[in-house]
Amino acid sequence: MALIQSQNTPDEPFLPSLDETEKSSRKKLGCFFVSLSKWVLKVTMWAVFIAWIALFFLIPSDYGTDLYDDLVTATSGNPFGETGVALLLYGGPLFIIAFLAVPYLIISDEEQVHEHKAPRFRLWTFPVLVDGPFGVVSAAELIGILLFVVFVLWAVSAYTVTNFEMLPTYGDLTLNQKRVQMLQMSAYCFGLTALSCLAFLFLPITRGSILLRLVNIPFEHATKYHIWLGNLTMFLLTLHGLGYMTVWIIRGILLSSIVEWKSDGGANFAGVICYGFGLVIWISALGPVRRRYFEIFYYTHHLYIFFVIFLALHVGDTYFSKAAGGIFLFLLDRFLRLWQSRRTVKITSATSFPCGSVKLVFSKPKNLRYNALSFIFLKVGEVSRLQWHPFSVSSSPLDGKYHISILLKCVGDWTSKLRGKLSNCSVNQSELDLHANLTASIEGPYGHESPYYLKYSKLILVAGGSGISPFLAILSDILNRIKYEKPCFTRNVLLVWAVRNSSEVSLLSTVDMESICPSYSDKLTIEIEIYATRESEPLLEEGKAETGVLRCSGSVGWIQGGQGGAMSLLCGTGSKVWCGVYVIISSIGFVVIWGLLEKYYMDPFGVSYWWYRGILFLGSMVAAVVMVGGGVVALWHIWEGKLVEAAEEDGERLDNETVMGGSQGSVGVGSGIKIRYGRRPDFGEIFEGNGISDGSDIGVIVCGPSTLQSSVARECRSRNLRRSCSSQPVFHFHSHSFCF
Repeated sequence: MALIQSQNTPDEPFLPSLDETEKSSRKKLGCFFVSLSKWVLKVTMWAVFIAWIALFFLIPSDYGTDLYDDLVTATSGNPFGETGVALLLYGGPLFIIAFLAVPYLIISDEEQVHEHKAPRFRLWTFPVLVDGPFGVVSAAELIGILLFVVFVLWAVSAYTVTNFEMLPTYGDLTLNQKRVQMLQMSAYCFGLTALSCLAFLFLPITRGSILLRLVNIPFEHATKYHIWLGNLTMFLLTLHGLGYMTVWIIRGILLSSIVEWKSDGGANFAGVICYGFGLVIWISALGPVRRRYFEIFYYTHHLYIFFVIFLALHVGDTYFSKAAGGIFLFLLDRFLRLWQSRRTVKITSATSFPCGSVKLVFSKPKNLRYNALSFIFLKVGEVSRLQWHPFSVSSSPLDGKYHISILLKCVGDWTSKLRGKLSNCSVNQSELDLHANLTASIEGPYGHESPYYLKYSKLILVAGGSGISPFLAILSDILNRIKYEKPCFTRNVLLVWAVRNSSEVSLLSTVDMESICPSYSDKLTIEIEIYATRESEPLLEEGKAETGVLRCSGSVGWIQGGQGGAMSLLCGTGSKVWCGVYVIISSIGFVVIWGLLEKYYMDPFGVSYWWYRGILFLGSMVAAVVMVGGGVVALWHIWEGKLVEAAEEDGERLDNETVMGGSQGSVGVGSGIKIRYGRRPDFGEIFEGNGISDGSDIGVIVCGPSTLQSSVARECRSRNLRRSCSSQPVFHFHSHSFCF
């Protein structure tokens, strides 16, 4: 005992290791409960999702129809009626998953890169189809496409069998009458199948959806799912409409049936109007029309408002409730975007480059969260009061707490007009003027929930033209993470950039590697290969260059000014807690409003007209979004205001930081850049030289036109299929391009 006492002073605890052991045990116990909670939530969400998908396959069968009828009969006394049953079955699983996603995202570590695992083979990053109408399709996406095709074929065949069994119940019919009756019932079944597709149609375009954040699929990537579903839905609706039209023509009641507005069934005229709006949207969204006449596509797409209204009038509340879950989540997202876009955002600086591109820097609060692969939607009132255009973020969140930047390339009317507002001189000059009092509005940032690119030890970044923008952000993010010793497993980066003219290389000046991280070369290898496809040899103002290495020294003009405040925090990557409260409270409010309407208005007054109940149901959704959701957003806005006020107190630091964020003429990436003139990238050669690694896999990210994506995806697929042993790397394909 004397020995023990002699080893501990009065200020030291007896057996000091107990505290450390207890802290370590508590930490392990906490991690265990967090992991257990995440596992339980994930399993529950998967179970609900699988049950939801199984429901769509089950309902068209005789067993599913009988089960649905039994459920309606068993719950006949509920205050919501049959509409409540349909909403519970079709929309309930979506709401449950959205509710469970909130705590799952909250307890999940926002920076997951420290959980480094070898990516190896993954369905989402393995390209299967690289050409054709669907573009580049991964293995996971192909499975989804096949599931929808199988569902449509199964539903149509199951409904057809049921229709044949029901045919004798219509009495003694002649052969022609049976054919006409079968055609009518088939047209009805095409409409039911289209409603099932409508349940998914609006989910991919909810830009800040809690569901997209859950599966880590950014809006710009999910847009193509909306395109696929839109084509399938309109195809089924066309069969639905043509079937009924043919029946009416055969029976000689075409005109009277078209204008018929039933009260105890579907309102035909409302359906015709609904399909008319859908047809205009469909035609304007076709690839050739969309790419050549983008403004027509953009404006006609807003007709979805009338499409949804007349759909509710046509099918009534019960059938509309089958697609109501996705539509309601879209309305929530649209309302939140409306709030965010009302704020005028300050353009703190603008930079002009010799190639004619412009870098814009916007003020943002330090609490706004995004990653290097995020994007924003920008509207400038002086250019167009209605148009919003997407731009990839060109800055890293670690570049500064108070600013975010984008790169604009003048390739269309909108961007050319914007540069014209900023500049009073020629394209190659660098004098910009922000005294034009431009009013910018911003939606976003949107994007991936986690920076997946940091999990790859080796990256191959392939850009086409202005597609360099997100890769500049990635380079800056990796350098900053190395500098500040944040989690980052990337140690080798190859940037392949295809440009028309070598003047575009001046854009690399936005990333000054030596300034960001002076000792980066000890931990990171960066190679840059640029292909000037429209130039056969290097040209300078005074003659030809002597080598194939271009050193950027082009003049870059920088100005500061503008008006407005910081960006809003009400965005797709905003607070998980507020976003979750907004979805949960609004959804509960919708159910309560509809229940009160049923109990105190429709039941006492015997409201039974389909079209009237349908518009009341849609009105309940809108009322829940505006009144209940608006209340939550108002509180969120107040909370945001307090954060912004705190940031504005540090205004001098904001301006100084923004100045530092803009490059003013120095060469950014490295002292020399390899330029290859008059040729396009040979990805077979490029991948061959980068196919040998230390056993870890290679992440390939492409940002550029569809032809470039297809070429890279084809090479990734070829390399992966030719793997002879497990020690060879897998090339994981990622795209970062808009489908508009």
